[in-house]
Amino acid sequence: MEGRFIVLEGSDGSGKSTLALKLKNYLLEKGFEVEITREPGGTDISERIRQLLLDRNNEEMDYRTEALLYAASRAQLISEKIIPWLNEGKIVISERYVYSSLVYQGLGRGLGIDEVKKINDFATAGIKPDSVILLNVDPEKGLKRKLSIDGGDRLENEDISFHRKVYEGYRKLPHHFPEITELSRDGTIDEVFEEIIRILKI
Repeated sequence: MEGRFIVLEGSDGSGKSTLALKLKNYLLEKGFEVEITREPGGTDISERIRQLLLDRNNEEMDYRTEALLYAASRAQLISEKIIPWLNEGKIVISERYVYSSLVYQGLGRGLGIDEVKKINDFATAGIKPDSVILLNVDPEKGLKRKLSIDGGDRLENEDISFHRKVYEGYRKLPHHFPEITELSRDGTIDEVFEEIIRILKI
């Protein structure tokens, strides 16, 4: 049995973590073998990189360093976890993937989509998701929700103009990547979840 790779994408505060866990539990109840992970993170090495990336004290981090660290974290997750899981026929759910780097570093940081895509093509070893659900939420609304929980990490505390660039970048992605389905996050969690199930046809 071939595995299936599902990614939940979207701006900060769009509900990715809640919906990923809800999807995992739903699939487990239906008898599937399911693994869930997040980016950056998901392995010991990747989680250490995550700490570097999101630490609010690391204000001096160069944008290229940031992009390369995200790619490095992703490369480790792919080789150590995602490829083996898929080879075992499991359904893999990830909160974020390459698309986050394209919009956060490629557009938000101004490094360029093509440049960021190149380093991530190398990092991912050609592994592409079967389905990507892009949760569309107004950046100010999403950030307010996220910052009220834990004060936010280094990127979440960037100026709102940065997050608007990210949001606009996300809106353009479905035109370039056919595996992406954009979904409004205006409804309740349960309403959005039902729509995800319909899209994934699970």
